[in-house]
This record gives sequence, structure tokens and C-alpha cells, in this order.
Amino acid sequence: MADSEPNGFFDLQLNGYAEVDFNADGLTGNRLHAACRRLQADGVSGVLATIVTDDIEAMAGRLAALVAARETDELSRRIIAGVHIEGPFLNETEGYRGAHLEGAIRPADADAMKRLLEAAGGLARVVTLAPERDEGLKVTRMLADAGIVVSAGHCKATMEQLIAALDAGLSMFTHLGNGCPAELPRHDNIIQRVLSLRGRLWIAFIADGHHIPTPALGNYLRAAGLDRTFIITDGTATSGSDLTYHQMGRWKVPLGPDRVAREPGGKYLLGSTATMRQCYETLVEKVGLSDDDARRLTVGNPRKAVGLA
Repeated sequence: MADSEPNGFFDLQLNGYAEVDFNADGLTGNRLHAACRRLQADGVSGVLATIVTDDIEAMAGRLAALVAARETDELSRRIIAGVHIEGPFLNETEGYRGAHLEGAIRPADADAMKRLLEAAGGLARVVTLAPERDEGLKVTRMLADAGIVVSAGHCKATMEQLIAALDAGLSMFTHLGNGCPAELPRHDNIIQRVLSLRGRLWIAFIADGHHIPTPALGNYLRAAGLDRTFIITDGTATSGSDLTYHQMGRWKVPLGPDRVAREPGGKYLLGSTATMRQCYETLVEKVGLSDDDARRLTVGNPRKAVGLA
């Protein structure tokens, strides 16, 4: 796969890369260029830099710093195709919030959303929120009307709430199989609801082999089909690096021998340490997809999901 060509990998959820944390305060153009140079070398031609839950002004500051850093560098402008805002309008319930900062999670609010969009400088392409925390689905409608992809995630929306959100403009689901408790009701759960709506949603999966065991990932892909599914890394500053610790925002924790980032206590994964090439290899070597199908999930479909193909 040629570097930086339109047929390179495209990652819709990337929190950092090559020792550069997009959620760190004070991101510079030089640091962003270094991350993008390594992404290019690893066969990635585009990403959505992801900013995660914190208080609104902290998130706005990080978005503005990312936009300013990107503007200084031609390579960064080419690789960073936009931003993905994940939170803070998530479900705060234990298990569903994952490792997102509990005290910063809040119901969806149009004014707060406008503040984040303003800071993103027109680069916001995806916003992840919990539909059940968007009263009247006002923020969902506002985003959809602005041409921004609304993705459900870190949520426990009922089927009725999901359908109402779809009717209001929801079109994607963020990392299905994650952002939910390890133990769920056998049949009536968010995973089954989303799979049943596969014809109306783009569905993302993390294919690092740890967030979802590969037999389960294969089952999910067969159930959802390949037409409206794609792979993300949810990668961090540890991805594409030799770091022996995980760093993202407020978290700095050592990695275990498996290089999986877990919060102290091990209950939640803190993003991944994977690269898109590693995810592609997992799809081919462990899930058993063909090269064409693996490329579809890591190259073509992500672009289609955000209107770039």
C-alpha cells in the first residue's frame, strides 16, 4: 500500500500517534508534523484527529490548538482530514462511559456544542454522543443539518431512542462492542440493537484483537455485513511508537506485556496502541478476510462513511 496515496488507510478515530498526544495541552505544529510523518510512513493517508471528554473549555482549547498546528504544515493538512469530537455528551453510567472523565460527562447542550464546533474551525466531521442524553434530539438535528456525521457511542439507548435518533440524523455508531459494560443482558442489549439497524447505520469496530476478541469480531462483521462497516484504531500516542507506557490526556500508565493500555485496576481499556496496518493484518491473518475485504474496511468504507469517497 503506497504511502499517502488516496488508497492508503483512513482512520476515523485517532487520539494520537508516535508519542504525540492530540489531547495534550499545547500541541505544536512540529509535534503534529512528526505524528503525520510517521502516519504517512505507516501507510495512512488520512485520519480524523479525536478530542475526547473533558470540560468544554479544555476541549475547545485542544481543538483550537490542533486546528492551529495543522494550519502551519502542508503534510498535516493532508493527513488530518478533520476532527472527531468524542464526548462529553455521553452516558455517565458505569461501564458505558468507559474511561471518559466522569465529572466532565454532561447532557447534550446546543450552546456547548456550538462552542466546540467554533473551536474546531470548520474541521468537525464526526461527533459521538449518547442519543438518550440528547433531550429532544436537538443537538443531533443541529449537527446533521450542518453536514456533520452524528455517531452514537458510550450509550445504552433503547431501540425506540435509536430509531428516533436515526430519524433526526444519526448515521453512525462508534466502536460497537466497546463503550459498554463487560456483562450485558444476553439478548436485549445495545450491541444487538445496533446490529439490527445495520441497514441504516455505519458501524465502526476496533480491530486490534484486544478490544474485541477476533472470533467475536468475525461474528460481528458477518452479522453486520461489509457494506456499512469500517475499522478504527482508537489509537493513542503509544501507537506507532516503542513507548512502554500509555499516555492520553490525564492518563499515563504502564503497558503490560501484551501492550494493551488499561486504566489502574484493569476494568477499562484506554484507547488502543494499535496501528491501522496492524488492524488490517488482524483482519486478514486472524479474522480470515480477503485482502480486498480488509482494504474495504480500512481504506474505502471509512472515507464513504464521512462523505470523502
